[in-house]
Amino acid sequence: MAKKKALPKLGFLYLDHVLRFFDNSNFKGWPNKIEKVVYHWGNDKKRFIKEVKRKKIDVLIGNIPATAYETFREISRELPEVRFVPSLDAQFANKSKENVTHFCEKHDLPIPKTDIFYEKDEAIAFLEKTTFPKIIKKSYGPSNYGGYFVHKVDDITEAKALLAQKKYYPVYVQEFVPMQADIRVMVVGHRPMCAFWRRPPEGEWLTNTSQGGTMDYQNVPQEALDIAVKASVAANAEYWACDIALGEDGKFRILECATAFAAFPYIRDWIGQYLMSLFSEGKIKNPYIPAFNWEELGKIRSSVLRTMRHITFGEYTPSYDCADSLESMNREMYPLLPVELRLGEEWPSEIWNRQDNYVPRALQSRVVDLHLEHEDVGLEDVESETGSIEIEPQRELSLSQEQLFSFFAGVKGVGPKMRSAILDTLGVKGTSEALMKDPSKLLAVKNVKQKKYEAIMSHWDEFRVTL
Repeated sequence: MAKKKALPKLGFLYLDHVLRFFDNSNFKGWPNKIEKVVYHWGNDKKRFIKEVKRKKIDVLIGNIPATAYETFREISRELPEVRFVPSLDAQFANKSKENVTHFCEKHDLPIPKTDIFYEKDEAIAFLEKTTFPKIIKKSYGPSNYGGYFVHKVDDITEAKALLAQKKYYPVYVQEFVPMQADIRVMVVGHRPMCAFWRRPPEGEWLTNTSQGGTMDYQNVPQEALDIAVKASVAANAEYWACDIALGEDGKFRILECATAFAAFPYIRDWIGQYLMSLFSEGKIKNPYIPAFNWEELGKIRSSVLRTMRHITFGEYTPSYDCADSLESMNREMYPLLPVELRLGEEWPSEIWNRQDNYVPRALQSRVVDLHLEHEDVGLEDVESETGSIEIEPQRELSLSQEQLFSFFAGVKGVGPKMRSAILDTLGVKGTSEALMKDPSKLLAVKNVKQKKYEAIMSHWDEFRVTL
């Protein structure tokens, strides 16, 4: 008798101070214990890896915030036998708006025309020649900003004033596209499970509900669903969400896409059931998610809908030979598909972590007076002719105590006591290195929780370009 194949050992990936997307209640019916592994920030990488190995986890499930993305790239390389769900490649777009742009451009997905600048003078030169209005966004960040870091500028004067005040790095500029509304589409196994319109208030352009936008679930266009599914397939994501703008020109364009998104518990239950089916190789049944179910569920008051769990639908079985052709068409249009693990990395950090890897021109090494006749001579050729090359060493930037005092004075919610606690814990040099190289070390300081950490890093993005 053939031996039964054992189920993989699942684990939830959690991080201190970060909201948890899944828990055991979303995986109702999984027969084995699901482990939990918590990343504590700071110098916790080695301990975390050891714990995953000790617990013999095969699959780690959970989203990683932008501020920890590069650390978990390294962790995933140290755990090649562990499947991260979603994969680090699938979560590439979570890290920054710049990454969303690279992802969409590579996979031929529609987006507004976008220009990204790591040198402020290049951004200003572009803005002085371009047409307006433009959208300027904060590219990198630890959370969904609800529209508060998205700015419309109508002329070069407004653009320069905004960049002088915000000091965004990099400078992320998009064409302003007048739009009727945008559409949020949530996908599991490349099948839409929820979709709704977000419409701006009268006379406004931001659709975020935190900015006064409204929602409705009726008549979401097929083209928006197709774009979200295409993006999900391109990302090879087990679950996914897209915000898609419908312009006044009738064209659809992706504004955001990610594996991290806000969702009612019943959505997370469907994702959990899908993942259980995936990892049990079908022994646990997939959720049945009818096409356009959101048009009916959206009629339920949101205060009630957010309390509903494990919503199930019975599959219709026709009692006549010809069956229901419409239902058959809807199911085949977006079949619930397994997501297979891809080998290798699509977005290796050595190439795509431009936020940390880019060296501003002011800090780049300079070759000192080589008197070269030809600009394209290789260094190996130069050395053979000149004997040796003097290269001015790259200046390592370090903040003084006075500069750190000035920096923390501009961070909302960080007063003299917390500033002293940070400097006493990490020291002047350690605090400087934490800000520049490993910001997660700040979370080792007592009372520096995620919100304070996010405020510090948001201000750091603006402050460091003044150095």
